[in-house]
Amino acid sequence: MSLEVFLLLAAALFSVGVYGALSQQSIVMLMMGLELMLNGITVAAAAFWYFIGPGAPSDQVVVVVAVVAMAVEMAVGFAVTTAIFRARDVDMTDMAADLKE
Repeated sequence: MSLEVFLLLAAALFSVGVYGALSQQSIVMLMMGLELMLNGITVAAAAFWYFIGPGAPSDQVVVVVAVVAMAVEMAVGFAVTTAIFRARDVDMTDMAADLKE
């Protein structure tokens, strides 16, 4: 497989994520779109590192750290979303607008 195939996959993931993040009203679906966008960026970065510097273990560590950071960020995001839902019964982005005041 070539670099172009991985970049097309990354672009497809990012595009689906952008569509999901911009078209959904649910906070959970918005977060899923953001996760897809981050996965597309990770695939592109891993493909660049694989084809530019093959065999370098430091590049693999950076990708693993990025994936772990994304997992932690999503876990915290879902915890905050669950807390907001339990406290105010808010599950849509329009209903959460009063939280910024």
